[in-house]
Amino acid sequence: MSEKQQTREYLKQVIQLSIPAVLAQISSIIMQYIDASMVGSLGATATAAIGLVSSTTWLFGGLCVSAATGFSVQVAQLIGAERDKDAKDVLRHAILCTLVFGLIASAVGIGISSYLPVWLGGAEEIRGNASRYFLIYACALPAAQMRHTAGSALQCSGDMKVPSRLNIMMCGLDVVFNSFLIFPTRQISLANILVTVPGAGMGVTGAALGTALAEAVTAVLMMYAVCFRSKRLRLVGRRQLCAAQADLSSGVSVEHTFPETFCFQPKYLHTALRLALPMAFEHTVMCGAHIAETRIVAPLGTVSVAANSLAVTAESLCYMPGSGISTAATTLVGQSIGAGKPERAKRYANLAVILGAAVMTCTGGLMFLGAPLMFSMLTPDAAIRQLGVRVLRIEAFAEPLFAVSIVTAGALRGAGDTLIPSMINLASMWGVRITAASLLAPRLGLVGVWIAMCGELCVRGLLFLVRLLRGKWMETGHGRAVT
Repeated sequence: MSEKQQTREYLKQVIQLSIPAVLAQISSIIMQYIDASMVGSLGATATAAIGLVSSTTWLFGGLCVSAATGFSVQVAQLIGAERDKDAKDVLRHAILCTLVFGLIASAVGIGISSYLPVWLGGAEEIRGNASRYFLIYACALPAAQMRHTAGSALQCSGDMKVPSRLNIMMCGLDVVFNSFLIFPTRQISLANILVTVPGAGMGVTGAALGTALAEAVTAVLMMYAVCFRSKRLRLVGRRQLCAAQADLSSGVSVEHTFPETFCFQPKYLHTALRLALPMAFEHTVMCGAHIAETRIVAPLGTVSVAANSLAVTAESLCYMPGSGISTAATTLVGQSIGAGKPERAKRYANLAVILGAAVMTCTGGLMFLGAPLMFSMLTPDAAIRQLGVRVLRIEAFAEPLFAVSIVTAGALRGAGDTLIPSMINLASMWGVRITAASLLAPRLGLVGVWIAMCGELCVRGLLFLVRLLRGKWMETGHGRAVT
């Protein structure tokens, strides 16, 4: 196969693995748009209540993702090395360890829920809703953790379709649950026929509860998919159990048919900690920066808080395709490293970054042009719309380099390189964004905060590009996560 044909084949594999993940990410963003528009119809106060605690929910969610990634990278590399039995052992450890972590995170979240809005400097009128929203979110964290663990394991085994479909289904469930829980019983007109739609009228609390229920249902199905249906990772299959029962009734030895017993092996946990702790530190630092940014925005008023929250939601439509491509890069690079083919891993990484930058350049252009339409769907408040459109158009210019940072981080993660990317994010967020935002916000308001954000994302993308092109991520000793 010629060099050109090989490159074309690699790019085809990147695209094939990216499409399901990208579709799942886009469906998630559509869900957020619908959620935001539902809550936005309740007024600026309701939107601001959710926006106030959003940076803290990102922190807890990021920690759950880190815990899952510490094990899923091992799965990818073991699958690439054709060591399926060891990959299943890692999955068993992942389920146990991350469930414990999810329960601990939930307990911490529940404990701080009543104090959080005060710590974040929220106005008196939004504190109650913000506290209740975060309390329900914290209760759902164990389910979210199991969904992340099972979904990332499936993706790293090469199965993008099942977790993508389930995540899309979760979006639909969230919309259905929210429509019943947020609004009171009401009548709508369908073909000139009045139809009564039941509702609980719970407002912001209903939005949190609807999302939590959707999360729980999806977590159960995702765990079933990985434990019982996955071709490479299933721990127990129906045929296996039926054979065991038949042999037992006939008096035949069943040692070969029963599922393997679980034996805890510290090496898997140690490797997971080595991979996950830098990511957890990164998420803590990054979300700490987001929380600091929230405190910078909060004194600017309810309109600024609401516009900031909705602009973040609107912008996510641009960068979620990059996140999907990043997931594909993690899988392909991880499996290549596991197979002992570092040059192939580098080529996958480079192609994924090029594809991500191209896609997000296009979505950035669409975001710039479509910003007024986006905000017209998210809120009826004219002041929030006007401010939101201004800041969103600023951010559009950062999307190409933002894509570089997102996809490169995914590729490096697949190689087991999580420490240096975490340090890059730390330096960029606190050294550039927060410093610049604190200086510009008193002078330019929310516009100044988003100018700082745009500049920081460009700096971060350039730093990740240097890291990728220098190739040092293959020489750090972290290239192979498992032995």
